[in-house]
Amino acid sequence: DGRPFKTRDGGTVKLIDLLNEAKERAYALVKEKNPELPEDELRAIAKVVGIGAVKYADLSKHRTSDYSFNFDLMLNFEGNTAPYLLYAYTRVAGVFRKLGKRFDQVEGHIILAAPQEQELAAKLAQFGEVLNNVAEKGTPHTLCTYLYEVAGLFSSFYENCPILSAEDEAQKQSRLRLAALAGRTLKQGLELLGLETLERM
Repeated sequence: DGRPFKTRDGGTVKLIDLLNEAKERAYALVKEKNPELPEDELRAIAKVVGIGAVKYADLSKHRTSDYSFNFDLMLNFEGNTAPYLLYAYTRVAGVFRKLGKRFDQVEGHIILAAPQEQELAAKLAQFGEVLNNVAEKGTPHTLCTYLYEVAGLFSSFYENCPILSAEDEAQKQSRLRLAALAGRTLKQGLELLGLETLERM
């Protein structure tokens, strides 16, 4: 409600209650999108999405800044949120699931022809520098911003550069390697923030 949480007034919500509510809200969203999934899988996805959303909302703001706790924003599948990033990762995983291969089972050189390929590759090349910066300054929100940018650039690449239906085998392998690198970067970045990833959601 825009007022700070205080323990003195006795009106503070317990963290466990917030997390449980996040899981229930995430369950409702995931079930609406995928009603055909079995109940146990829906619950497992809801746990990852719900708890990830709360963690990410906290870490994505500068540690000295105030923010309003808002479930609707945290659980949104658009914008700088955990669900958006988790969904971006599942898109990469989905490509490799169709192919029947793991990220590390792709060979060939990366050829950066399309502007979307070049922009994604340039952003991925900054990962080490971003991690050093986060470690040095203790600012996890900069990693969140970086991962959000990677997810956006991957989305643009995915929509504009056909991967499995590329023009030739060399281009297909190149795009698969670039997608795999994006997937590994998103997964490692999210895990460093304490978030689990999902193969589908």
